[in-house]
Amino acid sequence: MALKKILIGAKCANQETFMTSSSTGFSSVKLPAALVQQAREAAQPLRRSVAGQVEYWATLGRIVEHSGLTAQEAQAAIEGYEAVAKKAHQTAPDSLDALKLRVLAASSNGVLQANIRTIVEGNRQQAALQRAAA
Repeated sequence: MALKKILIGAKCANQETFMTSSSTGFSSVKLPAALVQQAREAAQPLRRSVAGQVEYWATLGRIVEHSGLTAQEAQAAIEGYEAVAKKAHQTAPDSLDALKLRVLAASSNGVLQANIRTIVEGNRQQAALQRAAA
């Protein structure tokens, strides 16, 4: 298995070197110990691996960036969703029925989706105005 060294640039002045294996599709990346510990703590109750948790966070980050939301707007949307889920969870016992209620609340309550659409449209309009002004 041949390993290749690849140099990638970051937005800051730092650059990181990581190893990738062409046959496995996996790469090694150095991460701050504090981030790894946070991932370990977040992964445990969800029964994810540390690598799985970091991958999950990276996926969420790509979704947020692609949607045009700021980190604050994404956090507000998540908090709103969690509030609805918590309310649905409190009204029903822990059972299959409770799970069904939570899924139905999340899918039928269009408030979260509507807020996200409004925020994304607002961000798109702001970007268009900034492009026009430039």
